[in-house]
This record gives sequence, structure tokens and C-alpha cells, in this order.
Amino acid sequence: MPHLILSDASLAYGHVPLLDHADFQLDPGERVALIGRNGTGKSSLLRALAGQGAIDDGTVWRQSGLRMGYVSQEPLFDPELTVFEAVVAGMGEVSALLAEYHAVAHAMAEDLADHETLLERLHHLQGELEARQAWSFETQAERVIQRFTLDPDARVGTLSGGQKKRLALAQALAISPEMLLLDEPTNHLDIGAIEWLEEMLISSGVAMVFITHDRRFLDRVATRIVELDRGRLLSCPGSFSGYQARKEQILHDEAIQNAKFDKFLAQEEVWIRKGVEARRTRNEGRVLRLEQLRRDRAARRERQGKVELALDSGDRSGKLVAELEGVCKSFGENHVVRDFSCRLLRGDKIGLIGPNGAGKTTLLRLILGELAPDTGSVRLGTKIQVAYFDQFRTQLDEEAALVDVISPGSDYVEIGNEKKHVIGYLGDFLFAPQRARSPVKSLSGGERNRLLLARLFARPANVLVLDEPTNDLDIETLELLEQLLQDYSGTLFLVSHDRAFLDNVVTQTIAAEGDGFWHEYAGGYQDWADYQARRRAEETLPAAAKRAEADTSAQVQVSRLKADGSRKLSYKEMRELAELPERIATLELEQKMVSQRMQDPTLYQAGPQEAQQISLRLNEIDEELMSLLERWAVLEG
Repeated sequence: MPHLILSDASLAYGHVPLLDHADFQLDPGERVALIGRNGTGKSSLLRALAGQGAIDDGTVWRQSGLRMGYVSQEPLFDPELTVFEAVVAGMGEVSALLAEYHAVAHAMAEDLADHETLLERLHHLQGELEARQAWSFETQAERVIQRFTLDPDARVGTLSGGQKKRLALAQALAISPEMLLLDEPTNHLDIGAIEWLEEMLISSGVAMVFITHDRRFLDRVATRIVELDRGRLLSCPGSFSGYQARKEQILHDEAIQNAKFDKFLAQEEVWIRKGVEARRTRNEGRVLRLEQLRRDRAARRERQGKVELALDSGDRSGKLVAELEGVCKSFGENHVVRDFSCRLLRGDKIGLIGPNGAGKTTLLRLILGELAPDTGSVRLGTKIQVAYFDQFRTQLDEEAALVDVISPGSDYVEIGNEKKHVIGYLGDFLFAPQRARSPVKSLSGGERNRLLLARLFARPANVLVLDEPTNDLDIETLELLEQLLQDYSGTLFLVSHDRAFLDNVVTQTIAAEGDGFWHEYAGGYQDWADYQARRRAEETLPAAAKRAEADTSAQVQVSRLKADGSRKLSYKEMRELAELPERIATLELEQKMVSQRMQDPTLYQAGPQEAQQISLRLNEIDEELMSLLERWAVLEG
């Protein structure tokens, strides 16, 4: 049975139909990627499928009793709730019980004055939750909160935009949904979290509809591509790569069909205007057909044009852009950059990758001389003109008109040596003339990004700093931006979690290695990922060989002692045997404490470095315990 059916749906904003008698069906196990140009109505369609918005005509049918998770592009939460309360808020009747149980348990840990009352309430809540079999819900909530590195006790009002997006994903996943509707789920997630989300969605078997412009995510997750184009839904089973080939053929066929139609219409228009001769031979059926042809041509919606991108790199900077020697930067106890050195030259295209909070923005500010290092030196080149693209769009005044954002106080912008009227320049970025004086607050997320790019490219710059420029941009604009940056003669610093974009643009990568250490690599994201995989393999092989050698040695010792059971232990061996139980007990106690620490959600809030170190220590304890137990067996015979 289908999870969801959309039938003959129509939806319009103003005179433009976003949905024009569209049909759609989602079956169990399907993972459908909904793609399309910015402003075509993808988010509006997803809201309608989720029951959060209405359509003008047609029907939306959802399977009764279906557990559904929905993540909007800009999620909204009560700022007074804690993260845990917000996550369990979507769990129906058990949400209040779980939230109260979490609060009482937290109060008991902090306040012993009313311990008896709190304990009694805790027991009552425990019974209520057991009766509803709700413990799996709590476990799932804690797991997703931990995986998205959120503090369960933090107030929602204190979270950043990116943290709120992670919170919305955690809330949707915590109910173990049977159907997911996700609007730009990868925005604001770092690469590690994106890859975890990919694996989780693929292995879960959950049916879903998701909007994304992350091509690597599309290719890995989607089993079917559905494009919303001029009010119609075009479905293509298979991967995004397969869809691209099919779409090219569809557009080619459409262009040929439209050309034939237009030629025939032109011939009929010539016939109707032939004057006296035409009126003598005119038949009513042909006139009616012409009127229908005119109506069909008027109703045809042409495909929206492409963004016209142009970038003025300004005056050439000096050959050296920046040189760093032994640079260190800390904020309190947090070491953001340790002993980092690099030499960056004009024309370099540098990608910065690392988990959220690793310090990519801080490192950029050090490189550009905007922040002084604690130790080490930074030498800047000459004639540097820097332009910034801000992922949080703080440069945009919500009330300002689009023309004032691009060219305040002037009707023209100058690109290179060419002057262009601001209305025409906005048209290059697909903003219609009638929208030129609309306020920024009327724009969608993708349109805001296009506006920021338009503003950025309206000023000459030989150093570009792009912080998450790909968020919310449609795929076609992304590919055009890639081409522009490949041809850009200046120096580029790119912070992005879009792996395909990084691979297609950057020539070198600066990656966070943990605990404030950064390292420079040649190539893009995949080159860095391949290097990391080889390094892990090289580290694993010697350790495995060493363990195998130790096991073989222990087995030989046991065999020798069994063959010579009469051999007495030396004094040194007797002392070693006497000390072994205490050494083993100490290690087992440390093993227990480290294991408990691994299960603590707060461990992951400080970043992956501490968790990685603790995991390594746990492996070391396991190996040492095994060695001591084998030695004990040898000495006792």
C-alpha cells in the first residue's frame, strides 16, 4: 500500500502556478529526491505533503496511522524548551512523560534536599513509561541528540541556526518514522554528519521525500528523482546521473516539438491575414483551430533562463598572498590552531574542511591578517582586495530593496570595464524587473544566496572568501558557479561541506586534524579522504601483525610449559604472578570508567578529538588485559 498519494494537485502564488494538476505517489522503501530551480515551489509542495500547508485544488492522501517525520528548511521551536524536550515533543502522548522523567532525573543529580519526593515521582514516571513501552523512544532520542553533538539540557533559544537544523533532524529521527519529508537536510551539517546521515537513511529502509542540492548526497541516497518544472512533476527512477542524461533528451525533444508548433502557428497566422482571398476560402473549423493554437501558445511556460555569472578579479595581487610560520591561536583552554605553517600564492584555490566548531573561520581570519596569532608570524602579500560571502547572510538588510542591496545610491554597477543597469544585472541572476524593488525578506533561501552572489560579484576582488556558498542554490546554478570559480584568476578560500563542489573547484585542501592541528593536502575532498583511508590502513596493519605475533608467542610459551609441567617459577616470575591480579583489577576498573565516559552524551559536545582519544585508550586497555590474562595462564601452568 502506498504511504502517500498526491492527485491532480494545483497550487498558485499570484498568477504563476507552482503545481499544475500534478500527480505523485510514494511507495514503501522509496527514497525520492525532489529537485528543481529555486522558486519553483519545492518547499511548498513538501509542506503540503506533510500536512503543514494546503493546495488550491486536488487531494493529498496519507496512510492512516503512519509515523511521519518532517524537517522544514527553516525549523521553528519554542525557545524556552531544552533540546531534549524539543526532540521528544514530536513523540505524541509519551513526549510529556519523557520530558518530565528527564527533568526529574536531572533535578535529582543536582538537588538532594527533596530527594525522597523526587525519587517517588521518578518511580511513578518509570511505571507510566514502561506501561507505554516508551523506553525505546528515550534511547532513540538520546542517541540522535548525541550523534548531532547537541547538549540535551541547552535551551533552544541559545542555539545557532545550524544547531536548530540538527535539532529538527534529531526530532524527526527520534520517533523511528516510517516516512520522512526532509527540506535541505544537509545544510549546516559538517561532512562527518552528512556521511552518517547518508548511511543511516540508506540502512533504515524508511520511505522519504527529500529536497537537496548536494549532488553526492543525491547520488548515494536517492532511488528516484522527481523534478518540479513549470508546475509539472517529472519522475525518473534511478540515480541523479541517470536523470541528467534523460532530462537532456527530454529538453531536446521539447525544443523540437515547440519549434514545429511555432512554425505551424506562424503559417496559420499568415493564412488568416491573407485578406480577401483568405476570407473567400476561410472555413470555420480552421479558424477555431487557430484560436485554440493561440490559447495553447499563450499557456505555454518557457523554461527559466540560466543565471549569468561574471566576476571581476580586479587588480592582480602580489605573487605571495599569505605566509604563516608556526602560528598558534587559543581561546582560553580551547586550542584552535597549533603550530600551523603554510605559504599561499596568487591563483591558489584552497578548500577548508573540518567539523563544525573546528575553527575554520578563525584560521581564515589569521591567514587574512584580521586576527593576530598568539605566537608565530603572518606575512601578507600586497594589493590584496578581499570579498566575503557570508553563510549566515548577515550582510543582508531584511527591509532593503534588491536594487539597494546591489548598488546603493546608483542605478548602475560596473563589472570589469562595462557599466550595466542594476535592473538588467539583477535579471542576470533571474530576478524579474517587477521584483527589483521587493524587500529582501520576500526572498526564499536560494534567492537570498543568489542575491548575495550578485552583490559579491558586483565588486572587484582578487581574493574571494566563500563561506558555504552552495546552501539552497539549485544544481544548475551550482554548476555555473563551479565553472566561474574554475576560471577565476584570483585567490579563492572556500569553506564548504559540499564534497562534489570542493572536488570540482579547489586545488588544495587545509584540513582539521583535531586538537587544533591543521594540515595542508594537494587536491580536493576526495583526495584528502583517500589519503586518510590509506593512513588508517597503514596504522592498522602493523598493530594487527603485532597482536598476531604476541598471540603466537603466548601460545608457544603455554605449549612449552605444558610439555615441561615440572618446571618451577623463578623468583622474578613468582613476584610477577603475585602482582598480576592487582594489575588486572586496576585495568578492569579503568576499562569500566572509560566505557561509561564513552556513553556520556556530553563527550561529543567538545568535538570528536576527545572521543577519538578515549576510543584509542579503550582499545589499548583491551589489548593489555588480553596480554596479562594470557601471561597469567602461562605462569600458572
